Amino acid sequence: MNDKNYITSGRNTIIHKNKKIDLLVVNGSHPVAIVTHNGIGIYSGVMPKKRSEAKKAYQEVVDVSAAEVFGEEKTLVFIQALDNKEYKLDFSKVGTANFIKVHQENYI
Repeated sequence: MNDKNYITSGRNTIIHKNKKIDLLVVNGSHPVAIVTHNGIGIYSGVMPKKRSEAKKAYQEVVDVSAAEVFGEEKTLVFIQALDNKEYKLDFSKVGTANFIKVHQENYI
């Protein structure tokens, strides 16, 4: 059984589950977003090549286009983070202040 540190909901929502593991959200050739227990940002570190490398760094790679996630690249991805906020990643606005926005405060 492969226990993931996130769950998917609907067609474009990822829910972060584990405070100790950071999620690296990959969506094609777009910038990688990192989801921590403190919030969300653009990841500037080295991408782990293997799952074991990510695990050692307390990270999990979430490939949006993978069949077990959403099966295709998305323009909009919503992230429910452990800081009680839901974030909207708008991949059509990469490089602008509107790429990562708080969509909803206190979603729980």
